[in-house]
Amino acid sequence: MRPVVASYCTIFLKPEMLHVYRQVTGLRRYRTFVVTKTREEAGRYPFDDFVVLGPPKKNFVKRFIRKYLQRKPALIYRGEYDTLRATLQPRKPDLMHIYFGHTGVHLLPFIQESGLPCIVSFHGADVMPRKDKPGYESQLRKLLQTLPLVLARSRSLAARLEGFGCPPEKIQLNRTGIPLNDFPVVDRPVEKPGSDWRIVQACRLIEKKGLRTALRAFAEIHREFPAASFEIAGEGPMLGELQTLASELGIAKAVSFRGFLNQTQLRDLFNVSDIFLHPSEVTAGGDQEGVPNAMLEAMATGLPVVATNHGGIPEAVTHDVDGLLVAERDSVALAGALRDFIRNSARMRQFGLSAAASVRREFDPTTQIDRLESAYDELLGK
Repeated sequence: MRPVVASYCTIFLKPEMLHVYRQVTGLRRYRTFVVTKTREEAGRYPFDDFVVLGPPKKNFVKRFIRKYLQRKPALIYRGEYDTLRATLQPRKPDLMHIYFGHTGVHLLPFIQESGLPCIVSFHGADVMPRKDKPGYESQLRKLLQTLPLVLARSRSLAARLEGFGCPPEKIQLNRTGIPLNDFPVVDRPVEKPGSDWRIVQACRLIEKKGLRTALRAFAEIHREFPAASFEIAGEGPMLGELQTLASELGIAKAVSFRGFLNQTQLRDLFNVSDIFLHPSEVTAGGDQEGVPNAMLEAMATGLPVVATNHGGIPEAVTHDVDGLLVAERDSVALAGALRDFIRNSARMRQFGLSAAASVRREFDPTTQIDRLESAYDELLGK
């Protein structure tokens, strides 16, 4: 009988959590069920075996004793510990995989007291100080000391975990596999006829994706190549600001905000595009990328990449081989890299083919699931 993993994800799932869905549904040697507080996007992410945690039972006497006399942490005195334990007990999981680091911090008392082997995935925003939550950093350090194993999506995130005191021998890379059959290589012409260059970026419309820099760089390109277009696929809180910036830069008619696209629509967009743009940057709060999934999917189709030396991007894009990398927030350098490709479409095609081969070599989904299940084996002492 296959061992059982309780996959804990507070919200199952937000639109941008496709990588979690791929892992949960990709397991082969392990069975999993999902534990969540909120079930969302069921149509987008169909998964039947899940448990929604109900509100903890209120026992004011027990709460008073735990909080004021026993000085127990909030998870325990609020009754969440008891609710989670009662939920898991009938299922008898062999281990719990917790997504993400901030959820691991919240569940630290459970991890410490339950005796259930636990592993936590870190994906980017969860490896940063939180000024709005006093004591978060000390709790994160305690979590990293407590856990027997930690998963990081990129080597850059692993280095940040080490900076928070995590012993390096505890950290394993946990890359996201890309469904390569869904993103076949497109046979693009060596020499592109015309000058209607199509540049694409696919991401959440949030600060760390570098969208302001992307628009400023495209504005330079558009002045030189007025038939060029920039399509941005994704949703997020910056939409209005970015639309305003595009108007101020005089490129509103050349920029298309496509909103959320499903896998088929995204593949179709990549197939008719020329360059994938992704100038990520570290935010004022310290948030950074792991390895962007959409970038890997674009590369799989043979799109060359223009991006930044940021986070896990250089772990997937080799500069001057698969794409061109520039410094963060440098719209002039970014425009220069785009211009370099536009002026040499044969080089662009060569880089795109290299990108497709690289993704197939490094981000094969079968290999990544094997590595994840090997981490589970190690956690269970197999």
